[in-house]
Amino acid sequence: MNNSLILFSDHKSEIDLHQLQKLFDVSAFWAQDRSLEDLNIAINNSNPVITVWDQQKLIGFARAISDGIYRATIWDVIIHPEYQGSGLGSKLVETVLSHPCIHRVERIYLMTTHQQRFYQRIGFQLNSTSTMVLYNQSNSSSLTVGGMQLKQALGESKPVIL
Repeated sequence: MNNSLILFSDHKSEIDLHQLQKLFDVSAFWAQDRSLEDLNIAINNSNPVITVWDQQKLIGFARAISDGIYRATIWDVIIHPEYQGSGLGSKLVETVLSHPCIHRVERIYLMTTHQQRFYQRIGFQLNSTSTMVLYNQSNSSSLTVGGMQLKQALGESKPVIL
């Protein structure tokens, strides 16, 4: 990193999706080949979205999803490899945590594969409670519960038994 002026932004409209896609490709093994369309959807459904810039170059990104009071999850924290080790990653996470949409939240979650120590230095703790995941393998709105197939009709107040 040279003597550049580093800026943080929470303006989604400033994000260059092509630069973001390249940043993921060089910085995040777990997010290779994300499409521009999918990145746009993720950004539009997240708040806050924080970016880090070295002049016109996107060098950092993080986003969160929250109900604003009880729970939030931080996603996609990345810093370009040329800028890692300079404290920008910590500052990026701290910027997300201090954002008005997040700062009052009771519990903030994140998932990480190899960076537990980095997040522990910021104040996150390992969590031994159950974390579960459902891999959505269909676009169907049908659900099987107790051997019965249910379909939730949009706009209806209760499921329809098929």
